[in-house]
Amino acid sequence: MFISRQLKQQNIAEYLIYMWQVEDTLRAYHCDMAAIRENLVNRYPTEQQQELLQWYEDLIEMMRREEVMQQGHLQINKNIITWLTDLHLQLLASSKFPYYNAAYYKALPFIVELRAKGADKEKPELETCFDALYGILLLKLQKKEISEETKKAQEAITSLLAMLSTYYKEDKKGELEL
Repeated sequence: MFISRQLKQQNIAEYLIYMWQVEDTLRAYHCDMAAIRENLVNRYPTEQQQELLQWYEDLIEMMRREEVMQQGHLQINKNIITWLTDLHLQLLASSKFPYYNAAYYKALPFIVELRAKGADKEKPELETCFDALYGILLLKLQKKEISEETKKAQEAITSLLAMLSTYYKEDKKGELEL
């Protein structure tokens, strides 16, 4: 939770991927609070444990209410994709952000290829980007080899999302002039 606060303020893209990982971690423990306490919460200093435990309980309750216990993402995380997509489209429509446009067009062939392979063609492009980066993270955690083509896609998509995260942070501060 403490990591999530920091990431949400500093890098919204990393925050979203972290939150997806938290969702999957809770699923891996079958949303069993005793197992979560033993394996996740007890690693933290005693003074932080209650707040962290409450955070996990709240997330699990949201997952139950939103029926994403097996798969899918919480609405709070979907909202981030929506906000980022709105900002992404505004940046592309503006002539003030040529470097963002260049990063997008560098990543676009990879996005098109990923969308062609994916099952849900209606997903926002940015969600496809996040799916790709999250999939690569999972491959790395499993110590599986990542192809050169996947590394190129990762680099292009990461660059795009890093720029978008920076603009998102500026926008939230009221410092972005579109």
